[in-house]
Amino acid sequence: MAQSLAEIAQSLKDTNKKVQLIYAFNGTGKTRLSREFKELIAPKNPEVEEESGIKILYYNAFTEDLFFWDNDLKNDTDRHLKIQPNNYTSWVLVEQGQEPNIAKHFQRYTNDKLTPRFNEQYTTKDKDNNDITVPAFSEVRFSFERGDDTGSEFVKISKGEESCFIWSIFYSLLEQTITVLNVAEEEDRETDQFNDLQYVFIDDPVSSLDDNHLIELAVNIAELIKSSQSELKFIITTHNPLFYNVLFNEFNNADSGSGYKVRHCAKKRFEKLEDGTFLINDQPSDSPFSYHLFLLSELEKAIHPSGTVQKYHFNFLRNILEKMSTFLGYNKWRDLLPEESREAYYNRIINLSSHGKFSGEEISIINENDKKVLGYLVNQIKTNFRFKAFNNQIEEEQDATV
Repeated sequence: MAQSLAEIAQSLKDTNKKVQLIYAFNGTGKTRLSREFKELIAPKNPEVEEESGIKILYYNAFTEDLFFWDNDLKNDTDRHLKIQPNNYTSWVLVEQGQEPNIAKHFQRYTNDKLTPRFNEQYTTKDKDNNDITVPAFSEVRFSFERGDDTGSEFVKISKGEESCFIWSIFYSLLEQTITVLNVAEEEDRETDQFNDLQYVFIDDPVSSLDDNHLIELAVNIAELIKSSQSELKFIITTHNPLFYNVLFNEFNNADSGSGYKVRHCAKKRFEKLEDGTFLINDQPSDSPFSYHLFLLSELEKAIHPSGTVQKYHFNFLRNILEKMSTFLGYNKWRDLLPEESREAYYNRIINLSSHGKFSGEEISIINENDKKVLGYLVNQIKTNFRFKAFNNQIEEEQDATV
């Protein structure tokens, strides 16, 4: 059934599972869903004094907005990342002294020589020559260690490395939080700050990692979550098929040491419809997510008489053909196209897919001839390479939207 984001958020809250793993295309609304869910769990009301502690921790695009660069444009030597004041980072860095763990996690996914260094408190001058105090752990600088007591000059790290660093801070916070909450008796915990914590919402932690590190990241997240023995619940959303599949497989393995069971995880698919509403459907729990099959099912729904074909569907087709050519050993994906008019089909796909975007990000009109071409090619691929038909699934999903 089609729903609003608020209704989707409520359905996540109503699901009594330890973990909810959700796949969605980029542009579907994962970040907006995390904000909607946050407002549902811990709504802001300036007129009411907060009576309880933290109820939700979340990692999304807004988390990265707490960090911004000072590129030292005047001298071009002291490039450093600045941190907006935040209770979470203060607790992790100042109270818990997690700086070594943050560096360890960061170097695991980047470079074991690339070292973050947080600042101590110091005094500097503002533009009017007035003294200002810069608090400790409000800036971080990066250098490559040389194996002795010296390091390289401070460097500006890449956007991907920056995302890894920000994730490492959150991961250290999450690791410490789970450790605290695993102490059953509240009076025995080292802090009461997380006694009211109910949910952790993670939206696409680090999508810029290479496959090996992305797999390692997914395994680490799953192991940490499965080690949680409290009533804490987790929601993870991603647009990355590999990340989703590794998490799927990890959560499909029971962990006798922690008491985690396969039934504790729900797998879902989140979609945005053309009218601006949304769908969230349960995924089968007995097999991981086959991205190329999912794209093919999306194409079948588009070419169905009740469906709508848009430009990004040609991007889906090209994606399928590229994956098939790699798997089957073809040098060029165009060789998978029907021999008659092969170049014409190839050029048409290139022309449309080169400007295509993710589902939900582009609205564009496709002429009737292109619709017929897409339908023909999808049917040819299914017939020639013996793909399993999705007709029953499509009819069921279309009936669910009525």
